Amino acid sequence: MCRFVQGEDRRQDYLLPALLDDYVSADNPVRAVEAFIDALDLKALEFAGMTPAETGRPAYHPSTMLKIYLYGYLKSGSVEPAA
Repeated sequence: MCRFVQGEDRRQDYLLPALLDDYVSADNPVRAVEAFIDALDLKALEFAGMTPAETGRPAYHPSTMLKIYLYGYLKSGSVEPAA
């Protein structure tokens, strides 16, 4: 991921806040979304943009964008997560 925008490591210790992961409960759907997307092989699924361009501003990684899209879709009320 050298040509993609690098996000912060959510497991990195900081003085304040202690860990970003501490603010997300263990049963929050965002954890399932992240685990699901991380398990996918987006290149094999032929996602566009998996090979970054050599020029221009670095893009956000397609897996990051898919996580945001899917979580937003779940939170929009269009889909009710299983209880």
